[in-house]
Amino acid sequence: MEYPHREAPVLNKAVPVRHPGRWISAVIILGVLVLFLQSLVINPNFRWDIVGTYILDTKVVQGVGWTLLLTVASMVLAIVLAILLAFMRQSDNPVFRWSSWAWVWFFRGTPVYTQLIFWGLVSVLYPKISAGVPFGPELFSMDTSTVVTALAAAILGLGLNESAYLAEIFRAGLKSVDRGQMEAAEALGMGKTKIMWRIILPQAMRVIVPPTGNETIGMLKTTSLVLAVPFTLDLTFATNTLANRTYLPVPLLIVAAIWYLVITSLLMVGQHFIEDYYGRGVDNLAPAAVNPAAAKAAAAVAPSASAEPALRMDFPEEEEK
Repeated sequence: MEYPHREAPVLNKAVPVRHPGRWISAVIILGVLVLFLQSLVINPNFRWDIVGTYILDTKVVQGVGWTLLLTVASMVLAIVLAILLAFMRQSDNPVFRWSSWAWVWFFRGTPVYTQLIFWGLVSVLYPKISAGVPFGPELFSMDTSTVVTALAAAILGLGLNESAYLAEIFRAGLKSVDRGQMEAAEALGMGKTKIMWRIILPQAMRVIVPPTGNETIGMLKTTSLVLAVPFTLDLTFATNTLANRTYLPVPLLIVAAIWYLVITSLLMVGQHFIEDYYGRGVDNLAPAAVNPAAAKAAAAVAPSASAEPALRMDFPEEEEK
């Protein structure tokens, strides 16, 4: 029995969606960027010759080194204190909890510039550091200025202030881990310290790392305030000194900005890789591995699917439905 010829279905002609707003915004942004770059090139007041002369000046390079030292040392001190404060905030001991809260309250509530001035004047407030029996003989004493140098005061001022902010970041990361993780580990007989270091903290790092990276970049630029101590070897002070000597502040500011941009870019690259490391299994966007058994089953089903149209032709009424 023959069936009448059926016309092939007409495929829909898909029309791509127009996005005129994207092109208009791109043209505007490119136009503004071209005008800005043109002004940088043709404006003689930027004095790019002076920028090229001082970009690798000995004082500037030394200032970059001292700035990196301040950033790394202050962040190490802040991270150690922040972990301790976050654990104290999660403790069942009310003394630990309220002590941690008071620390965060004080160092977040006062300006970092004020704190740096205080650490610069600590040798005036306490000329000597001594230890001994209360109301009794003194065992030893030393001059505060020999212990709390300008570098030590800058690191203490920056690190203690930053620890208050990082403590809240770490606390948020610890609270992001489901409490069932700790309960399951306790059921296996693990101690609380081991649970924190082996179970909770590694999972919390996915939440902790991004804001900590931002705080590190912020710390890099906050080192420009250590003149309050006073510490006079950082990058900002070095470029300001050269600017006062040459009476050309703009090109020296550009020199400092270029170095800050270079260091910030390197820190952002490092932050990206650390985030990828702690985001494995959660933030991984790579396609899932192919299951060999599933692929074999799919291949076995394919021939029967290709034969389906021929089977349908034996029942045209059903096909019409």
